[in-house]
Amino acid sequence: MQKQEKIVQMFNEIAPSYDKANKILSFGIDSQWRKFSVDKIKEYLNFNNELKVVDVACGTGDMCYLLKEISNAKVIGVDPSVGMLDIAKKRFNDVEFKVGYANKLPFEDCSIDLITISYGFRNVVEKDEALKEFYRVLKPNANLLILEFFRRENNGFIAKCRDFYLKKILPIIGGILSKNKAAYEYLPNSIDEFYSNDEFKHKLNEKSFKLEFFKSFSYGVCSLFIARKV
Repeated sequence: MQKQEKIVQMFNEIAPSYDKANKILSFGIDSQWRKFSVDKIKEYLNFNNELKVVDVACGTGDMCYLLKEISNAKVIGVDPSVGMLDIAKKRFNDVEFKVGYANKLPFEDCSIDLITISYGFRNVVEKDEALKEFYRVLKPNANLLILEFFRRENNGFIAKCRDFYLKKILPIIGGILSKNKAAYEYLPNSIDEFYSNDEFKHKLNEKSFKLEFFKSFSYGVCSLFIARKV
């Protein structure tokens, strides 16, 4: 089984307990970061037009719910995990959900007003191909929003506290809640193997995106990037 397929299967397995585990493990802070991100992206959207918004790696639909608050927006959630999408469909009947991968989106060229992906880009194996795909389907000057746990470049006290929680505490609690400890051991490992903020800024520029807004939350635990297709 290829790496991407293994990751998808892992999310299928933890889907039933995913929402409960996330709320407990993140202390609800992840939802606050999502809310801030959606409030911020409103500054970049043209409300005179009917917007077509795609949330990639939508999981059980939390970001889709917030995006529905954007006036006149048609929200489409895309995820390769059928288990996650089954739960999302039960939660939100006013959002369209599609099975799909970030590097192979089921949309025409230059057809989307906004792409968001929150806490899911680390799970994409072919990241360069995904960024190319985002660029392909976005309309000219449309925006890409990425909210994610990026690799920290310093080893200060806060970084050590975060790493201790992620590597020692989170897998134990996550394992109890989901009965799948390996899935919650994957999280810190995926952060260690991911971009730093500076590396990702360079990557966006390399893929012809112009950075419009950047914010780091909680001493670098999580970061928000808003970029524009140029």
